[in-house]
Amino acid sequence: MVLGGTTEASTLCRRLTGTDPVCHAVLSLAGATSQPHLPDMATRVGGFGGVEGLLHWLHQNNIAAVVDATHPFAAQMSLHAAVACARAGVPLLRLERPGWMATPQDQWQMVPSIADAARILAHASKWNSKPQSVFLTTGRKETRPFLAAPQHHYLFRSIEQPDPADLPPDTRVILARGPFDLNSELDLMQEQKVTVLVTKNSGGTATHAKLEAARIMGIPVIMIARPTPQNTPHAPNVTQAVAWLRGQCASSTLRAV
Repeated sequence: MVLGGTTEASTLCRRLTGTDPVCHAVLSLAGATSQPHLPDMATRVGGFGGVEGLLHWLHQNNIAAVVDATHPFAAQMSLHAAVACARAGVPLLRLERPGWMATPQDQWQMVPSIADAARILAHASKWNSKPQSVFLTTGRKETRPFLAAPQHHYLFRSIEQPDPADLPPDTRVILARGPFDLNSELDLMQEQKVTVLVTKNSGGTATHAKLEAARIMGIPVIMIARPTPQNTPHAPNVTQAVAWLRGQCASSTLRAV
């Protein structure tokens, strides 16, 4: 089973359903996006009901291995997968792309959480002395903490519409799905006169251009660090994940993965 929702999960699923399939596979999506791009394979959408629900599903479907390819910030799902797989005796691999790294030309301030990013905008003297134009790309379910810093103008970008009650009063919403290129990011950030970028360290190429644009424009970035990873085997790319699956399938009599 592939726990999906990322570009890496989609790429892995294409490999598993290609001309040289490694194993039979099913993709599981949380359902956070109403119109996801689905591969041509067995897919289930929705939560499991916590660890017990996932454990039951693993047993009922004779799952031989799990690849957790959820978003780097899907900490709860990764925790549930680690606990359920350990209890079921099912091998688990975490497929997670590397995080972004700052260059000497970047102006990053690393913070451990969304709440800390919002507190900086609310109280830091260098940004609280006058309203800022904040480019917010933290996900539609994690905007509420920024209600504590209502003095700023926010440009919020998301795939789907957030709850208006969770947005600061002066917020413009842009609905868009990556990947985004450098020229379009520069045009957007210059047009909106962005002075601060707030984002998660998601890694990957699809949304990296905003960091390049911030570097070119000399804009500071409040970068939210990734959650502490689970103590499970990790693969940084699809090729290594496929190699791991080949090893698991070769040593298992089961064919459902």
